[in-house]
Amino acid sequence: MHMYIESKSRRDGALVNPETRAMFLHVLADGRHALDATELGILLSDLDVQLDADGTAAGPANVELRLGLYNTAEFGIVIRAGFGGLDAELDQANFRKDSAAVSAIAELTDADDFLALFQRTIVYQKLAVLAARSGQPLPDVQLRACFARLLALADRFAPGAPEASVVVNRLELDPLHVGERLVARSARCELAAPSVRRNPRPIHKIDKLVHPESIGIIGVSASGMNFGRLILGNLLKSGCSPARVTIIRPGETEIDGVRCVESLKALDHKLDLLIVAVAASAVYDLVDEIIETGAVESVMLIPGDLGETKKSREPAAALAARINAAHARADGGPIFVGANCLGVVSHPGSYDSWFIPKERMPKPRNTAERTSVLISQSGAFMVIRLTMNPWLDPRYMVALGNQTDLTHGDMLSYFAGRPEIETIGIYVEGFKELDGLDFARAVRRAVLNGKQVVVYKSGKTAAGMAGVMGHTASVAGDPVLFESVVRHAGAMVAEDFSTFDDLLYMAGALHHKKIGGHRLAGLSGAGSGAVAIADATGSDTFSMEMAELDGTTVTRLGEILAAKRLDALVEIRNPIDINPGADDEAHLQIAEALAQDPNVDAVVVGLDPTAPSVRGLETSALRPGFDLGDPKGTVHLMPAIVERNDKPIVGIVDGGSLYDAMAERLMDQGVCVFRDCARGTRALVRYAEARRSAEAIRDRNR
Repeated sequence: MHMYIESKSRRDGALVNPETRAMFLHVLADGRHALDATELGILLSDLDVQLDADGTAAGPANVELRLGLYNTAEFGIVIRAGFGGLDAELDQANFRKDSAAVSAIAELTDADDFLALFQRTIVYQKLAVLAARSGQPLPDVQLRACFARLLALADRFAPGAPEASVVVNRLELDPLHVGERLVARSARCELAAPSVRRNPRPIHKIDKLVHPESIGIIGVSASGMNFGRLILGNLLKSGCSPARVTIIRPGETEIDGVRCVESLKALDHKLDLLIVAVAASAVYDLVDEIIETGAVESVMLIPGDLGETKKSREPAAALAARINAAHARADGGPIFVGANCLGVVSHPGSYDSWFIPKERMPKPRNTAERTSVLISQSGAFMVIRLTMNPWLDPRYMVALGNQTDLTHGDMLSYFAGRPEIETIGIYVEGFKELDGLDFARAVRRAVLNGKQVVVYKSGKTAAGMAGVMGHTASVAGDPVLFESVVRHAGAMVAEDFSTFDDLLYMAGALHHKKIGGHRLAGLSGAGSGAVAIADATGSDTFSMEMAELDGTTVTRLGEILAAKRLDALVEIRNPIDINPGADDEAHLQIAEALAQDPNVDAVVVGLDPTAPSVRGLETSALRPGFDLGDPKGTVHLMPAIVERNDKPIVGIVDGGSLYDAMAERLMDQGVCVFRDCARGTRALVRYAEARRSAEAIRDRNR
């Protein structure tokens, strides 16, 4: 009989055998990294799993499962369950998401939560069918108990766990047969000594980066228009007072009305932010000076070629090590964003340090209250998003570059705690070691704080991952694993740029709306639009259904149609094809009636700008005054309807450039608008799934 101790997170009473650690240490002391057959038997006995290599105890192999713990470079220990045996070798691309296997970061799940995830898989569905045929109960009790024991083991032997002198690198049961008890035909357990993590960055100093009172710049040309001079110009044009800025340049007293000093040592005050826009070769000595003088709280490294090429990787690694060592100081040392960094735009900080000329960027909308953040490893990604999406107007835009110091996890951790931020969009190319774990923790924290996180990760193919390594010197990782664990943490994960744009926009537009369920109502004056709404209600992991309308709603719709003399032309159903003869008021009255139906959770309304009775043009030669200026038009009536209803109402302005003005005026007034029915509905389905998942996470943590 073993004596047990509880794991640190008290995994529902799951216990870890104290002799397990001694056994693991003995294996490493022997110079081995894998348990032998006897040791595996002891470990599996503690997990209440029978090892049956010859197949005499398992019975018929009706369902084979692969279950295990895997120590990943980005996320630490991940628990994974899905197809086992030969089926595990099938390409997951042949299956819908969460069908072949599910994964979660061990730290961010528990046995009940992971069992719910596993129930989405085909393996579990097969187990359920077999149980039903044989009249046996579902194997949930056995599975849940095993998950709890594995998670307790992960807690105790994870990278960074207290007193963890050994790490479970891989523990895999495959194939695992599920019956009255769990029987593994094969098992393996690999161990490793824990690696040394970087010192934690003093992320509170990010406040100095995004709200600097004093800014220094190194690399400003006195005679030409180099990157440093462009940055200086953008700083001054964005409302930053020259008095806040100091140029470090020997031999000059003033450039563009901003004073110059000879060196960092000549400064008469400590800088909140130093922008470094010199050649990469000059950065190495300069960073040493920055650290030694203690003259700066935060640093922005603009130059590229610091760790992205084979030649630069060794000196860049040494540079990162010196920065990391400075974080061990009592004051935490300075923080660095970059290198290969476009810069930062901070509206609250009244500065723009990008080196993109203002004339090449759209003008900010001067929104009364900005509530979003855009964080990107690639500066070009942010620039393109801004030029393509006039609605995008973040409070902060931060380019991370190659994460020489500050990481995705650091930046997201900071903004996850900012009360004024509601939506965070992030473009990821890769992580530093174990920063994916910090990132997922920050996603979960943001969600618990009521925020929305939208993520796109590049590097989905072998060629793409090679590009990530070359561009930002990061760990590219497995894209399927990334999506699975980050989505489980609570983020909306986009598969392409367009989906990222759609989700980020919808998150901002609908943040304060109630997502009460998955019942959808739709209407359009075009039959194709109504059908497109119905056809777009499903995704790989979630679907909405066309709501069954309440009787009072049906009566109200009949009254509206009769008043508009459309009752003989329109059949009341969901989605509704209300005929091209419907005017602005008919569309909006029906949309509001649907939104007020107790059986409806969201509405998609095709606004049909091409219809003869809709005021969709800026000007009309045929009917002067029957245009966007008409107070009876959609652009005047719809914002109030959206405002007074707490359910999402998504407007569709489906048409070409003639109708851009209609869409833009609605968007400027806070109406969520898309340009075709299918795309708007797909975005709503994805968004509704994420909102409901986030609410479930908050419920579990209350």
